[in-house]
Amino acid sequence: MTPQGPPTAQARPVDADEPWMRGLHADTGYLLYRLGLRSGQLFNAALQESGLRLRHYALLRYLATVEGAPQRELSVRLGYDPSAIVGLVDDLERLRLVERRPAPADRRRRIVVLAEAGRAYLRDTDEASHRVTDELTGPLTAEERDTLHALLLRVAEQRDEG
Repeated sequence: MTPQGPPTAQARPVDADEPWMRGLHADTGYLLYRLGLRSGQLFNAALQESGLRLRHYALLRYLATVEGAPQRELSVRLGYDPSAIVGLVDDLERLRLVERRPAPADRRRRIVVLAEAGRAYLRDTDEASHRVTDELTGPLTAEERDTLHALLLRVAEQRDEG
C-alpha cells in the first residue's frame, strides 16, 4: 500500500454529488467566485517567498504598462479602495520596487513609477504566474484555455452602462 499525497487541484470535493453542491455548481457566478478564491490562494502562495501578495503584483503589472500613474488612477484601474493603494505603494516603495516622483506635467503632483527592481521582480515572477495558470487550467486543452481566456477577458472588460 502506498501513502497518499495531498489532494491535487483536480480532486473532487467530498460532497460533490450532494444536491446542494450540484445546485451551487450550476451557478456560474459561484464557480467564478470559487475559481477566483483558488487562483488567489495559489498566486499568493507562489509570491509568499518575496513577502508580496497578489494585490502588489497587480499594481506592479499595471505600472509596467504605463509611464507612471497617480495613486487615484491606480485605485480606479485596479478597482482597489484608495486607502488600500496607499499601503500597497508604501510596501512596494519600501522594497524599492516603485518610486514616487513628481508628475512631469505638474511638479506639485506625485506619480508612482515602476523602478528597475520592480521590472526585475516581474521578470522573476513570470514563471510562477505561468505555473499557477497551468495548475488552474490543467483539465483543459490548449484550445479550451484560449477560449476561456478570451471569454474571461470579454467579461472583465465589460463596462457599466448605467
